[in-house]
Amino acid sequence: MPESGPNTPGSGESSPHPSGRSRKGHRRWVWGGIAFLILLMVGVFFLRRGREQKSRAAPAPAAVPVATEAARQGDIGIYVNALGSVAPVFTVQVKSRVDGQLMRVNYREGDLVREGDLLAEIDPRPFEALLTQGEGQLQRDKALLENALIDLQRYEIAYAKKAIPEQQLATQRATVHQQQGSVKFDQGQVDNAKVQLAYCRITAPISGRVGLRLVDPGNIVHATDTNPLVVITQVQPITMFFSVAQDYLPKMQQQLRQGHPLAVEAYDRERQAKLATGSVLALDNQIDVTTGTVRVRALFTNEDNALFPNQFVNARLRLETLHDAILVPAAAIQRNNQSNFLYVVQPERTVALRPVEVRATEGNVAAVEGLKLGEVIAANNFNRLQEGTKIIPQKAPAGTNTNQTAENAIGP
Repeated sequence: MPESGPNTPGSGESSPHPSGRSRKGHRRWVWGGIAFLILLMVGVFFLRRGREQKSRAAPAPAAVPVATEAARQGDIGIYVNALGSVAPVFTVQVKSRVDGQLMRVNYREGDLVREGDLLAEIDPRPFEALLTQGEGQLQRDKALLENALIDLQRYEIAYAKKAIPEQQLATQRATVHQQQGSVKFDQGQVDNAKVQLAYCRITAPISGRVGLRLVDPGNIVHATDTNPLVVITQVQPITMFFSVAQDYLPKMQQQLRQGHPLAVEAYDRERQAKLATGSVLALDNQIDVTTGTVRVRALFTNEDNALFPNQFVNARLRLETLHDAILVPAAAIQRNNQSNFLYVVQPERTVALRPVEVRATEGNVAAVEGLKLGEVIAANNFNRLQEGTKIIPQKAPAGTNTNQTAENAIGP
């Protein structure tokens, strides 16, 4: 007799109905959806609550106090910067022109001397003796010449009376000419002795500053000595050499042809203090092919002796002047990877980025393109500004008026 299994008919367990299994699965899906909706509503509730708390905890950003300046119109110079070297107009190595003992030195090292000032004296006694000797010889030959002239007159009278032959008269005439030559030679000797005697007094050939003493009194000096007694350099006026790129040469030549002086300013090594102001004296006649630059010589009056020979300075050549340019404080110009820009103040007291092109910078002032006359820009607190930042406009602090600074910085 076969065993009855769970699925065999007639067994004690009843098999589940298909419709009952489907009802249980439907209930599970319903309850799962309800639970998901509840969780979603709870999440949305807490999310909104968190946002409200954040909005209550973080108030709107406060307006930034910013100093403002209005763009103005004026003139500004375009400059070329270069490294320069100061050079005297004239440098003279003073040497002795005669041999002798150096008796006195009449200057102090570093003094400013004028042309013709007595610098040193050489023992004049040997030259005085030569002068006396030459004058004595001259006087003797003059006496011989006078006697020869008297004899010539007598011979001419005697020859007219046929008392002497013509040859004797001709000989006397030759004697007169010989004595005249001797007198002329003696006069040259005397003049030379006077010149040699004058060379014993060594005077300044130019006005300038004397250097350190190279020969002490008591030494024997010679006209053939290699080393000079002293060196004089002219310091008023004085010049400066510097080089600029050949690209600026046409503009410089144009200005010089039109008779417009090119101003040059000399600054110290840190470019902080202005030492002197001068003008271009001359341009070199050729361009250096190795550097592509042309050498320029500028002239300075140097009345205060601010420039010293062989001093290294920074030269600033004013190439031209921009008239009626839009001027703003140079510190207000900001830079990013794309361009230079300004923070322009809008009517609603917010700032907007405005790209600009910087045409020239002079001291604390810059000339820009892309800004209109009278537009107001931010002048400080740039680290707290960005596009659309609300600001509180303020005036610039006292003593930092950029308009006044601009007037002092730019030239006519």
